[in-house]
Amino acid sequence: MLKDKPLVSVIMNCHNGSKFLKQSVNSVISQTYKNWELIFWDNVSQDESIKIISQFPDSRIKYFKSEKFNTLYKSRNLAIQKAKGEFISFLDTDDMWQKDKLEKHMNFFSKNKDYKIVYSNYYIYDETKKKKFIKFKKTLSSGIIFEEQLKNYTAAINTICLRSSIFKDNSFTDNFDIIGDFDLFLKLSENKKIGYMHDILAVYRLH
Repeated sequence: MLKDKPLVSVIMNCHNGSKFLKQSVNSVISQTYKNWELIFWDNVSQDESIKIISQFPDSRIKYFKSEKFNTLYKSRNLAIQKAKGEFISFLDTDDMWQKDKLEKHMNFFSKNKDYKIVYSNYYIYDETKKKKFIKFKKTLSSGIIFEEQLKNYTAAINTICLRSSIFKDNSFTDNFDIIGDFDLFLKLSENKKIGYMHDILAVYRLH
């Protein structure tokens, strides 16, 4: 039963993200793990994004509109404040998940109670060349991996799942617009155990 499984809040920030939005949302809806909510944060879009998201008749999709345009990372923080899940994952409007992404991450957490964060391998899809390739050929490390991440940052935000309790004492830096993922997860990796799954669970789109 769904109520026996932890709720995962999926954070999707959108500013004029209509081009690939339908594919991104469908990749959430098609998850084999069903107990999720999608926090869709509209950062003052001027395209067809609102029309597209309104066409999905799924009560698990929660739509919020910002009163003004904000940086991406302030928008992420605002969206997180609306989340009710025990776990949080992120998916941008141009990326996608494999259908078993959430299920595999929830299985990881059920077996690894002392881990706060998990991330995975992923495909990079070149929209121009219509080709995809695997990001990491070798298995990466788990545990306290601060030094490794400092040398070679590997945790793509669309592959990450973490316990929402982390955000009681942590947040993205509001004024960043590009490196906010790196900034936050590098800080978290200093003292929190981070798990890595070599499974390919997401698609990062180059376009």
